[in-house]
Amino acid sequence: MKGWMGKIKALALMSFMAVLLTGCGKENLTALVPKGYGAEESMKLIILTTVIMGGVFLVVIVVLAYVLIRFRRKKGQENYIPKQVEGSKTLETIWTIIPIILVIIMAVPTTLISFDLADASDSKDHINIDVTGNQYWWHFNYQDEDIQTSQDLYIPVGEKVYLNMISSDVIHSFWVPSISGKMDVNPENTNTMYIEAYEEGVYWGKCAELCGPSHSLMDFKVIVVSKEEYEQWVADMKNYDPEKDEPESAVAKEGKDLFEENNCMACHAIGSSPVEVGPNLTNFGNRTKIAGFKEPTKENLVDWLKDPEEIKPGNLMTGKYPQLNDDEAEKIAEYLMQLKVTDVTPESVNN
Repeated sequence: MKGWMGKIKALALMSFMAVLLTGCGKENLTALVPKGYGAEESMKLIILTTVIMGGVFLVVIVVLAYVLIRFRRKKGQENYIPKQVEGSKTLETIWTIIPIILVIIMAVPTTLISFDLADASDSKDHINIDVTGNQYWWHFNYQDEDIQTSQDLYIPVGEKVYLNMISSDVIHSFWVPSISGKMDVNPENTNTMYIEAYEEGVYWGKCAELCGPSHSLMDFKVIVVSKEEYEQWVADMKNYDPEKDEPESAVAKEGKDLFEENNCMACHAIGSSPVEVGPNLTNFGNRTKIAGFKEPTKENLVDWLKDPEEIKPGNLMTGKYPQLNDDEAEKIAEYLMQLKVTDVTPESVNN
């Protein structure tokens, strides 16, 4: 009896922890609170498969309970052997046909939704963005607007946005759980899908394919704004001329000179330059994160500039420029933090 009590207590504790952990997570990083067309369709599939699997589980439990009770060993029947039914064509037909039917019920809507989300027949009538996955960051090229940016993807609310995705190195997977499902990002071919967000906000994106030591740090953000704000953001980004943008403070000016002297421009473009060796730094001062996951503070940026390998192992920035001392890193950080092109920011969306 004591042994059973211990097992019951352990089961109760595990059940409590399971319920408790369901409350963990972030609102804009979950597929269970869909805020876009693709996520909504995925949620329908999740509900469908959960109902089917739950039904199968209940049937199995009921049958198992019936068998355990109906055919339990009774006193005086220690050597009793129930009627054996192996080789029953009826039973084998039933438990073969039923799983096939259940698989078809799940497979048909899954296939239809997958083809729907990959349908690019009307892409010319909507926004098209070329997405490039890199170890360990994302680059976005707005085809019709001639805008290059990285890490933060701005899109208008309630409008289809087509993403043409390819990788520059290994296989990645583009996933914004609250807005849409996953799509593999391959080096050999371009995969296309569209996303459509229902609500304004900042949504977390992840790489969902193991791609190296910093795979878990390959985060990005999708900033969904109103159509008016999106038009303003596009105009601000297109009209920005880095050559005419002089830093306001003397420290930032020195930082800009150091940025150029250390040949940072060979990898990091500012403006509409097509350079994609490293993340585009246009509007860097308004980014939601540094290196994809660190809070956007000057202190974190200084640490990143001094030793990127310590923060994000396996990144391609390490060793590509001379070692910076504290003063140099502070000045470059000051310059980068003031690169703010537009008033349309993640903070303005959240407010």
